[in-house]
Amino acid sequence: MMRTHRTIAVSLAAVVLSGGAVAGAAQAATAAGSAPSACRPANHIARITPAPGSAGHRHYRVTLTAPRGYASCRLAGSPSDVRFTEHGARVGVSAGRYGDQRTVVTFGPGHPVHFDIQVPDGRRARPADRASFTLRAPGGVIPGTSVATGRLKVAAGTVVGPVVRGA
Repeated sequence: MMRTHRTIAVSLAAVVLSGGAVAGAAQAATAAGSAPSACRPANHIARITPAPGSAGHRHYRVTLTAPRGYASCRLAGSPSDVRFTEHGARVGVSAGRYGDQRTVVTFGPGHPVHFDIQVPDGRRARPADRASFTLRAPGGVIPGTSVATGRLKVAAGTVVGPVVRGA
């Protein structure tokens, strides 16, 4: 009787261990065959540059690029949870959104995208050197916080436009 239990236990352990090895190998093969998404915050670069102004507003362009080796993904609408900092200290300005929030764009290596930061003139502007934000996909937000660097000035009434194609 004890021998039977031991035989069953050894057989069961062998099945579990070999099944785990097969599952692990399958996961490794899948991971090796698919590139990580360019939409994940760690997988893209974001830069802030001045853009031509419009009547009553300063504009800044936030350009996102993805290096080779990452998979393209889809983005839609304006980034959310936009926060500005200067030398690591939070600047007390929140940003709203403007524009079409439904248009979908493809982002990835060779397919840069950008969005606009629009700041009203005539209001007390505060300097910033970084913007953090959450990108949005057609089905919701993309987990994690992206960061763009570059000099800008923000003020009450700052709004962020939707992500569009091009650099």
